[in-house]
Amino acid sequence: MAMALSSLQVLLFSLLLAASAMAFPAQQPAMGRVRWQVDRVNRRGPSLGLVMSYVDEDTALQASGYFTPWRVLPFVDLYGRRFHIGSIRGVNVIYALTGQRRLNAAVTVQTLIDVFSVSGIVHYGTAGSSNDSMSFGDVSVPKLVAYTGAWTWKKFKSPKESSTELSFGEYNTPNGGENLLGSLKFRNEELYSVGKPMKEVFWLPVDSAWFKIAEQLKVKLERCNDTFCLPTTPQVVYGLKGASADMFLDNAEYRKFLFREFRVSTVDEESAAVVMTTTSPGVPVIVFRGVSDLAGGEPTWSSTSLMNLASINALKVAVEFIATVGKHKSTISVQRSNN
Repeated sequence: MAMALSSLQVLLFSLLLAASAMAFPAQQPAMGRVRWQVDRVNRRGPSLGLVMSYVDEDTALQASGYFTPWRVLPFVDLYGRRFHIGSIRGVNVIYALTGQRRLNAAVTVQTLIDVFSVSGIVHYGTAGSSNDSMSFGDVSVPKLVAYTGAWTWKKFKSPKESSTELSFGEYNTPNGGENLLGSLKFRNEELYSVGKPMKEVFWLPVDSAWFKIAEQLKVKLERCNDTFCLPTTPQVVYGLKGASADMFLDNAEYRKFLFREFRVSTVDEESAAVVMTTTSPGVPVIVFRGVSDLAGGEPTWSSTSLMNLASINALKVAVEFIATVGKHKSTISVQRSNN
C-alpha cells in the first residue's frame, strides 16, 4: 500500500512538472534577460521616446547619422518590437518603429511608457495634405489632432444634428441629391486619464510647453533628394490641425470635407493614437509630420519620390527639437543644483 502511494506521488509530481513546463516554457529565462536589459537601460537615466510608423521613416533615421547607439546595450527586443537605445545630440533616446495604424502606434507607445524610463514622446513621420496651402516637403507641427475614423452610420433622411455630418448625397454626380448610404456622424473618443473621470473628446492637444519650444526652432529643410528637387524650399508650419484614421486617404472630396469642416491640414494613420496614449498618463508629446502627398487629387506627376524627402525633413525638425529639449533640461538641472 505504501509502495502504491509512493508511486502515485511520483506520478503526480511528474505531471506537475510537465504542466509547469507547458505553462512557463523556455521564454522564462529569456524574459529574465529582458528584465535585466530594461533595468540596465533605465539606470542610465530618463530618455526621450522617439517613434515613427513607416519603414522609410526608420530608414531616414538610420541613414542620417543623428542616432548614436549605446555601446553597452544598443537595443532591447520586447513583444516583437526592437527598441533602439542610444542618443541624439547628447540626449538619451529610445526609438522604435511602431508599424502602421492606430493599434500598432498605441501598443508601441504604451510599452515605451510602461517599461522604460521615458520623459516624453516625440513622433515624426509623413502625412498627406488636406490643406491646399501646404506644399510638398513642408513639416507640420500640429497643436491639435483628432481621430476621424470613428463614425456612427445614420439612417437615410435622418434629422440634421448640430455635430458634423458627412452626407453622401451631396457628392452624387452630376448633381447632388438623395443617396441610400445616408450620412455619417463623427464620434468623440473616450479619454481615460490618471486621477480624472472619463470624458469624451474630439480634439487632443500636444504638450503646450513642448509646442512653445518647437515654435522657436530654426530649421532649414531640404529641397532635394537623390531623385527629385522641389521648386521652392519647404517650410515648418506651426499650430495647424491634424487628423488620423485607420485608412490611407486618397480622395479629393473627402480631404476637402475634412479641411472645410474641421480645418484639418494633414492626415495620417497614427498621430492621434500617439497623442491619446501619452495624454492618459500625462506624458509630454509632440508631433512632426512631413507632407509627402496630396490626400486625393494628385498632380499629373507622381509624388511617391517625395516620401523620402518628407521623412528627412520631419526628422530634421524632430532632431532639432530633441537637442533643444535636452539643452533646456540641462539648464534647469544646473539651476536647481545651484539653488
